[in-house]
Amino acid sequence: MQLGTIAEMPDIPALIESHLSDLVDIRHDLHAHPELGYEEHRTSEIVQRELAAAGIEFKAGLAGGTGVLGHLPGGEGEPIAFRADMDALPILEQTELPYASQTEGRMHACGHDGHTSILIGTARVLAALSTERPLPRPVTLVFQPAEEGGAGGKRMVEDGCLDGSVLGPAVKSIYGLHGWPALRLGQIASRSGAMLASADGFEARITGRGGHAAMPHLCIDPIAAAAAVIQSAQQVISREVDPVQGGVLSITRIEGGTTHNIIPESVYLQGTTRFLHPEAGKAIHTALKQILEGVAAAHGCTTEITLHDGYPITFNAPEAYDRWQQITASTFGEQRVETMAPVMGGEDFSFYGQQIPACFFALGLLPAEKSDMPGLHHPRFDFNDDAIAMGIEAFAALVCN
Repeated sequence: MQLGTIAEMPDIPALIESHLSDLVDIRHDLHAHPELGYEEHRTSEIVQRELAAAGIEFKAGLAGGTGVLGHLPGGEGEPIAFRADMDALPILEQTELPYASQTEGRMHACGHDGHTSILIGTARVLAALSTERPLPRPVTLVFQPAEEGGAGGKRMVEDGCLDGSVLGPAVKSIYGLHGWPALRLGQIASRSGAMLASADGFEARITGRGGHAAMPHLCIDPIAAAAAVIQSAQQVISREVDPVQGGVLSITRIEGGTTHNIIPESVYLQGTTRFLHPEAGKAIHTALKQILEGVAAAHGCTTEITLHDGYPITFNAPEAYDRWQQITASTFGEQRVETMAPVMGGEDFSFYGQQIPACFFALGLLPAEKSDMPGLHHPRFDFNDDAIAMGIEAFAALVCN
């Protein structure tokens, strides 16, 4: 049994509105008490409190201890899941808001406080609807830790949060959202296929022979070799990767030496590669390894290289995206639903998409009266409370249609 479209059910926007004030308070409380990945104990307790108050069955202690999985029963429609990430970042907040972080050096600078509040609101609304009549499909609510580099999504998958072994039936599709400062408030955006990049990392140590800086002929200078590597690496994307596919290679850290008159023994480099196509990733990694080894050897140095697999490409399955696009266009109007260009940032929502059809989408945060706002991971970023209602309505629409 379908509940009908949101447009046919004016009680849903009204129901959302009735919870908004409290949800904003929850969001501000989460913002004031940020917790880093796998440390979200207080946040997890708030999620559990809210699910229990709504009469929703849940399982806590997942993904290392702080992950929470909620379940709402439903009819014969395909089981669906929604995901929210809960962790903050190691950033010193500079917003000066009345609800600014009370923990120095930690901050909700990526909007996960907003994402968590939206999924709590979705849980409340769906629970209220289910008291009137059965939901058309079972719903799984995924509150995960450690999106910011900790791969909490991967651990939630490994713990069985999608396959029905923890709570509820096996999930057939999953949706997630992210507040987007570059997108206007009231707009929503996504795309079919690759939406966010694979985010891999690398580190290398270039070793020469140290000595007195006044006698460089007796040394093998790893700093000179590192400089040549950095210059040559800039050609990887322009000369080794299919320009239609593209990619990013950034060397972001270099450490070497202790003082002005010593040539060091070695130099340490660290960086990241980003790509939207697996073939581009292979080309980047192969060329980077060749440059590090070849250029260093040309300078008489040796090299140790380690490549780190990061988050996979966040890929929106065509069938999941098509359903999202049709339902959100029907709910909000086609003029408010945009097709988004790919972004080279990474997301561990990608791990869910490796298991089942998934769709990740952007929720506009930029107020109409502003030309810009602080971006994600900026010390002055703050999630826009006015976007909470649209996030809940989008999730609710995906359940009720």
